[in-house]
Amino acid sequence: MITNPTPQRSLRGHQPQRPSQRTAVTSGYVAQLATRMTERDRWLARVLYEHRVLTTHQIVEMAWPSVRAANMRLLRLYRWRLIDRFQPFVTYGTAPMHYVLDLAGASLLAREDGLDLRDLDYQHDRAIGVAYSLHLAHTVGTNGFFSALVAHSRRPDTSGRLTTWWSETRCARHFGDIVRPDAYGLWHEHSPVPTAFEWFLEFDFGTERPDRVGRKLAGYAKLAATTGIITPVLIWVPTARREARVRQALAAALADLDDPSLVPVATSSADFLSGHDNDPTAARWQPLDVRQPLTRRLRLAELTHAWPHLPPLNSSSSDPAQASGDVTSGPLPPSPVPPGPSDRRPQR
Repeated sequence: MITNPTPQRSLRGHQPQRPSQRTAVTSGYVAQLATRMTERDRWLARVLYEHRVLTTHQIVEMAWPSVRAANMRLLRLYRWRLIDRFQPFVTYGTAPMHYVLDLAGASLLAREDGLDLRDLDYQHDRAIGVAYSLHLAHTVGTNGFFSALVAHSRRPDTSGRLTTWWSETRCARHFGDIVRPDAYGLWHEHSPVPTAFEWFLEFDFGTERPDRVGRKLAGYAKLAATTGIITPVLIWVPTARREARVRQALAAALADLDDPSLVPVATSSADFLSGHDNDPTAARWQPLDVRQPLTRRLRLAELTHAWPHLPPLNSSSSDPAQASGDVTSGPLPPSPVPPGPSDRRPQR
């Protein structure tokens, strides 16, 4: 018989004290918070606004030198309500902490850009609601693809850099009436020859039939014909077996197009070159060309030479917003690569 059960309050973990939602959006609190922010903190807030959710591992590989340093700063930002967090349930092991933008962070961004909070189309319930979204794993996977590119850009021995990273939401605002890619990216390589490569990403989790993946190419062909800009499509799949099936469906879909050259396609799988930590810049991409199949896989920067009919990128063709009209509302997309360390220590 249990005569002295443990009180319920003793079963709760420690919860850091945080300001209320009403306090977090007041001008006085936001002004005080602004004096504590580093440039890296502001960058993180903008990235979370743009891409909705990032895990601890993704934040560390993009912007912090170690997990311990990141956790210490993320805890402080959480206490200030710049960011919020949740931990999804998994059957085995422990899921990493997931971070989203909180009310104080959204208010800070709005005031820095001279906007009202309602102009950001931000709602805290919707931001934290991604924890229950059926697309959470897909969003995290897509962001993981680009966080790996950001990490590669920060390496001292690299010659490439990710200069543009658009979210699915921003792509939908520009191209949603024709096609809805999972993301858009622009990569610059500086040696041995300066090159630039842009692409739309289709992040495949193996939940769609291969023929449905292939039917998406018709939308990309329509987009290229409408804008006059041919943008390659990179398709990332989970396994090599899935890649083979998807490539068959893509080849059939390309054959049905009036002009297959409008949709350059390349594929890769997550289990290919597993020793490279799924580095998207490695020699893992296989262009889809049924007439002249390549005997080797290409690096990301080499894909610029896989389709000779593509014009080289320049200042007038590197931004897809120029073709569709700048309908962007709210802040502009942040730089994918974070700023360097601040010269001064932020106030506590």
